[in-house]
Amino acid sequence: MAGIGVKLNKIYGKNTVFSSLVGFGYSAVISVMPMFIVIITLMLMQKLLGFDKVGYASRELFSCTILYICMFSLLAEAPFNAVLSRYMSDAIYQEKYGDIMSCYYVGLFGNIVLGCLMGIPFCIHEHLVGRVELTFVFGTFVGFIAMILVFYTMLYLSICKDYKKISLFFTVGMAVAFLVAYLLINVFHKTVVYSMLAALDVGFLVIACLQMAVVRSYFRENSGNYGEVLLYFKRYWQLVLINTLYTLGLYIHNFVFWTTDYRMTVADSFVCMQPYDMATCIAMFTNISSTAIITSRMEMHFHERYKAYSEAVIGGRRMDIDNARTRMFSQMSQELMNLVRIQFIISVIVFLLCSIFLPQFGFGGMVMRIYPCLAAGYFILFIVYATILFMYYFNDLQGALYTTATFTSVILFGSIVATGLPQIWFGIGVAAGALAGWCVAYFRLRWIEKNLDVHVFCEGSILKRGKGKQPSYCVFNRYTEAGMEQDQ
Repeated sequence: MAGIGVKLNKIYGKNTVFSSLVGFGYSAVISVMPMFIVIITLMLMQKLLGFDKVGYASRELFSCTILYICMFSLLAEAPFNAVLSRYMSDAIYQEKYGDIMSCYYVGLFGNIVLGCLMGIPFCIHEHLVGRVELTFVFGTFVGFIAMILVFYTMLYLSICKDYKKISLFFTVGMAVAFLVAYLLINVFHKTVVYSMLAALDVGFLVIACLQMAVVRSYFRENSGNYGEVLLYFKRYWQLVLINTLYTLGLYIHNFVFWTTDYRMTVADSFVCMQPYDMATCIAMFTNISSTAIITSRMEMHFHERYKAYSEAVIGGRRMDIDNARTRMFSQMSQELMNLVRIQFIISVIVFLLCSIFLPQFGFGGMVMRIYPCLAAGYFILFIVYATILFMYYFNDLQGALYTTATFTSVILFGSIVATGLPQIWFGIGVAAGALAGWCVAYFRLRWIEKNLDVHVFCEGSILKRGKGKQPSYCVFNRYTEAGMEQDQ
């Protein structure tokens, strides 16, 4: 989320307690506000539109539908967004603005195709096997595709630094959704569950259309250079795996527990484990502020040190390069430690509040027994996310791939083992996987620090690489006939 550092520097530059709170609030709004707007809208719908009076089966069908839409839309867009983000950033840097719409259309096509490959078979199964009415199934599919479009187009607005517009569009879209649901239920007297699903579909489509309109207004030309965009997927295939593995690691432990005896099956299609899924959601919210913290800290401090090092490499003396490198890695260590300290304080406070107040709202029992271990796991996992961002700065895709592959694999096998443990240890797989990923990331960053000169000065090639017959190793032979004539 590059680009908010200037605004944050102005806020924090006042050096007051109030300005620090304002700065944290600003970065938090930029990072997580869209998600909170959707959650608040769902809570208002359920509270004010009579959702609690609906039958148990219908309520669970709606809840599982929203869970699947949000979770699998993130998984569907994960293979594309990191590579497309890299391509768009390079196009902006090279001022090839006509290539951005080419990138947009390639990603849009890929996201929709993969979404259809995931969604259509499930919807067919939901209707034929689960006996869910076709109108509800169609609403599920529309909501799934609309959410994919929302997440995908957010990528372009984020790179364009239009974070305020993202929050504004989510506010408008969810306001429209609530209004549509109210009209369908109270004016047209439609079923509550169907009305809420249709209203959310409309809201997501409104958000996607508003975002697309802004992207089109920024980039009016299309160079049609689609082939180069596709070549980026070949060139940066590690980014595809990194983003996919990281997103999968966030939810793979849920999939494991969906196979246990605690699972609940809805309409013979949706599988979930409500206590574990709810504990996961609360654990993520407990530590979600770390994304805002690392965003603001990297923008305000580390980026300047990284820029200074890059400028020293381009035209500085060896002593300047060494000093800039030392300051840069010192700043990186300091930012990681500050993130751990600040997030630990926030997580402890949120954990205490959740432990006190959530049981009063019905979130007790098994949910609160699972929650502590998951909260600890997500605390470490979001720290790992920060280390991956630092690896991106150094273009260490191999190290980021090692990190994501490690913590996803350990989370998978650790969660399988945890299914046989007492409920309080159900989240141990997440904690173990996050810790393993942190260890790999730490030692990888230390390796980068020791070998940065090799990475910067020795990774290039003088000659253009190509395929063909290897030329002779001999550059000049003084004993050739031409050489002897010259000697004479």
